[in-house]
Amino acid sequence: MSSYDVIVIGAGPGGYVAAIRCAQLGLKTAVVEGRETLGGTCLNVGCIPSKALLHASHMLHEAEHNFAEMGLKGKSPSVDWKQMLTYKQSTIDTNTKGIEFLFKKNKIDWLKGWGSVPEAGKVKVGEEVHEAKSIIIASGSEPSALPGVEVDEKVVVTSTGALTLNKVPKKLVVIGAGVIGLELGSVYARLGAEVTVVEFLDAITPGMDPEVQKTFQRTLKKQGMKFVMGAAVQKTEATKTKAKVHYKLRKDDSEHVLDADTVLVATGRKPYVEGLGLEALNVEMTKRGQIAVNGTWQTSVPGVYAIGDVIEGPMLAHKAEDEGMAVAEVIAGKHGHVNYGVIPGVIYTAPEVGSVGETEATLKEAGRAYKVGKFSFMGNARAKANFAGDGFVKILADKDTDRILGAHIIGPAAGELIHEICVAMEFGASAQDLALTCHAHPTYSEAVREAALACGDGPIHM
Repeated sequence: MSSYDVIVIGAGPGGYVAAIRCAQLGLKTAVVEGRETLGGTCLNVGCIPSKALLHASHMLHEAEHNFAEMGLKGKSPSVDWKQMLTYKQSTIDTNTKGIEFLFKKNKIDWLKGWGSVPEAGKVKVGEEVHEAKSIIIASGSEPSALPGVEVDEKVVVTSTGALTLNKVPKKLVVIGAGVIGLELGSVYARLGAEVTVVEFLDAITPGMDPEVQKTFQRTLKKQGMKFVMGAAVQKTEATKTKAKVHYKLRKDDSEHVLDADTVLVATGRKPYVEGLGLEALNVEMTKRGQIAVNGTWQTSVPGVYAIGDVIEGPMLAHKAEDEGMAVAEVIAGKHGHVNYGVIPGVIYTAPEVGSVGETEATLKEAGRAYKVGKFSFMGNARAKANFAGDGFVKILADKDTDRILGAHIIGPAAGELIHEICVAMEFGASAQDLALTCHAHPTYSEAVREAALACGDGPIHM
């Protein structure tokens, strides 16, 4: 029986980051992972491979639509789907091997297999039982099921199957207009598929700033994606090569059918806790099937902690990483901290969408007085030069104190630009603080400064 200070169950972004931080703090650490590679869903079948395909398909779009205008003449590239998948896999391999290197560097043991917690202080992997003073559950999440929809990962697929299709489908139906569905839908749309998104609600990307939602959907429509909103999917029918999607429109209960070569089910994710033995251990759960934790990420069982997708909060890799570092600090006797009010969200389409903090809807609901500073990328010289003038930066600030409360960006490099505002919010900055900070010209980030100026006397370039 091996003995450790900490055993982490799951080697995704939350788990492997927690393990590395524990090791840095002098704790003898092991990680339980049943996959053949480290990195969890994110690195193997999620964030990283999808970004590789998003990048490749965006390059194709640029070649087809913008190269000629820049004087880059020649035949547009054709799509070698097999080679694109090879590129995607090499991206995965580079990242997963990098984590293996970090484990060796930090002397972290990889206990290969699927883990369970038979009792506090013990983790079972296969037939072996290991002791640990502290256990961190970071087992992540899995795609949610939809009644009447049977996934085979060939014709009716989740995000996992959508990353390994044999060919680019002629017709793709995406069920769900959230982040995963729109990102992967945009990939296949740029590669030539006819993409139709079916969404139960009346707006895409639930919880996002309404103005961004409208601009985002309008932009995706321009790119060829079709949307059926307010539609409740009843069932799918699949053969070996085709599928039909049956849905009802909520406004009038009318029934409709869509034909597809591939159906992507992107209706959210749920905590993956199967086989962990939590029920026998009497670990308290929430009504939504998440592991309940206190302010230091400890479960109802002393010495057992949980982070990431298995607990409450946004299912984001970077949120799990933050919690992983924080819980390591707690276990080491230090103070772990996560500012849940400053966790950015990014959608990696083209244009990108980035957001952090409050929306106008949440501020109105709370009865808070606020002001809005907004600036269009059409007023940004760098964006116009790069055919990226669609979109805007919106900053929300307290009406009385000018403190930044939230920000929403749709446009070029939004996923990078949002972090300037995250740092400002972490320091309690005002919109004026951003407005008075010199920004290099010409850069996309000038649009952030202009939006901050718009919270005061007004922007310069609009």
